[in-house]
Amino acid sequence: MTIFAEDTQDYFTLERMKEFWKMLLAAALGCFVAGLLTLFFFISFLGNLFTFESGTPGLKPGSVLRIDMSQIVFSEKKATADLQSFLQGQAMPSVTLWDAVKTIKKAESDPRISIIFLKPDGLSADIAQLEELRKALLEFRSSGKAVVSFCEFPTLGSYYLASVSDRVFLSANKGAGPQINGVGTQMFFLGDLLNKLDVNVQLIRHGKFKSAGEMFIKSEPSAENLLQTKEMIGSIWKSIADDIAAARGIDAGSFTELVENLKLNSCESMVEYNLADELLTREGLKEKLATLSGAPSYDKVNYISLTDYVRLRSKAVESNKKQIAILVASGEIVEGVDDANIAGDTYASAIAALRKDDRVKAVVLRVASPGGSVLASDKIKTELDLLAQEKPLIASYGSYAASGGYWISNNCNHIFTDKTTLTGSIGVFSMIPDISRTFKNKLHVNVVTVGSSKHNGGVFAPLDAQEREAVQEQIEDIYQAFVNTVAEGRGMEPSAVDEIAQGRVWTGSDAIGLGLVDEVGSLMEAVRYAAVEAGDSDLTAWNISTYPTVETTFIDELVDSMGSEFGSSDVFADTPLHQLEYTLKRWYKASSQERYFARMPYEIIVR
Repeated sequence: MTIFAEDTQDYFTLERMKEFWKMLLAAALGCFVAGLLTLFFFISFLGNLFTFESGTPGLKPGSVLRIDMSQIVFSEKKATADLQSFLQGQAMPSVTLWDAVKTIKKAESDPRISIIFLKPDGLSADIAQLEELRKALLEFRSSGKAVVSFCEFPTLGSYYLASVSDRVFLSANKGAGPQINGVGTQMFFLGDLLNKLDVNVQLIRHGKFKSAGEMFIKSEPSAENLLQTKEMIGSIWKSIADDIAAARGIDAGSFTELVENLKLNSCESMVEYNLADELLTREGLKEKLATLSGAPSYDKVNYISLTDYVRLRSKAVESNKKQIAILVASGEIVEGVDDANIAGDTYASAIAALRKDDRVKAVVLRVASPGGSVLASDKIKTELDLLAQEKPLIASYGSYAASGGYWISNNCNHIFTDKTTLTGSIGVFSMIPDISRTFKNKLHVNVVTVGSSKHNGGVFAPLDAQEREAVQEQIEDIYQAFVNTVAEGRGMEPSAVDEIAQGRVWTGSDAIGLGLVDEVGSLMEAVRYAAVEAGDSDLTAWNISTYPTVETTFIDELVDSMGSEFGSSDVFADTPLHQLEYTLKRWYKASSQERYFARMPYEIIVR
């Protein structure tokens, strides 16, 4: 018996040694392969980097600043390029809105820039960004220089941008044509599906217009949700139609009638109704550009792209001691660490650092957020209130400054908004799923919960009356705090705030009359206002920088890119169900972090 035991022990010891050497060799081989891959990626990285740097062309007198919207991704904050695309030389340049409008402004006084040539087809920008780019181009035109545009497939978004031009040219080739059908949105409702799956989504909220969770409990929109959606879409359309009509010298009502009656169904019809100036072939366009730029022939035209001009101009920036900081709050408001969104602790720390930095004399808070976590929102607002006590704090609203996005910013000294901004949504909700019946009835799995109290059921038991009452009390407390903070920030009575709150979403143009914002204005106008408030209206005297800065190393990007290959793909990418998939993933991630949300239900894309 003893001998057998010793033999067995020796056997297992030998097997452990074999496993050890296998693991050691596997680890060594893995390190070797990883080293080779890292070396390969690093060499590719350097090659692309040098190509990127050396590929920036110089400027010559009479140069044409080319803005090809299909070759640019516009963002609110600086974004790291997708590593795999970058290494393959296929990365789409990302330009922040501030860099774009700042660079267009500099082009006004640059004697080497003759005109701007705009190709808006295939754009990747939201409607508020297009609104601000239009303003920047309009100011460029006021300098006496021309903006000319060329479209082959003008959509509402691309034509909205193009309409600001001195001359709008469309393709004379067959197959080209407009796709201008107004503004619309699709609302998905999963109530019937979840009922069939026996999923009980328990939505508790304050605000009859707070519809962010309706898609999970209903099969159609509530009357309040439908009302606010219709009025919101109508307000956005009015802003777009008014801008287009003013630029083209036509009546906004007539333009709306043309769209409604499908009269704009060809490039020829666009010219007929004075929405475009001329149809051109490729050769005809070349001749026009040569003439307008002052070049003797097209082959003498010197182009510089917006991305190259941004890089060229950024190199010439002098470092001044005093600064205006543009603090970009873009994305969901979340707890934890999340570079792609507005992480509560990260942003609170960044705000505190700006408050303590003596070089920073004023801060412009650029908000492009539909909201999110109540806890993270309140952390950020607390720090912003402290900053506002020491330095001018000006808000600039992008596409969204709603719910949590409005919570953090309503106490700013002055609020600028785009007309198409979606803001307000002053309301709170909690959404708690109960999947006990799903497991029992559909999966035939019995779940037995054993806990120290009767309230340990989690998602495997419905809320009882006591639990529901406790959640509702929290919702009411948070809602009242939201109303009070808006009343204090905007100088209103809480009762007056409550009348326009209830979770209702308003456009920027409507929010002015309600007292939620101060005036329609761009990010550039907000920066100018901040400069005046800080005591020096001359923007050239300021170093204007965007925050927070995200510092990532090559290895960070490598690890992230390798990890992102698994479980992060969009199954329904480029299909009508992509937005639904995105919504479900977003709510799953958010609900795993927090129970209470101040978030807007809408995300609108204009193409």
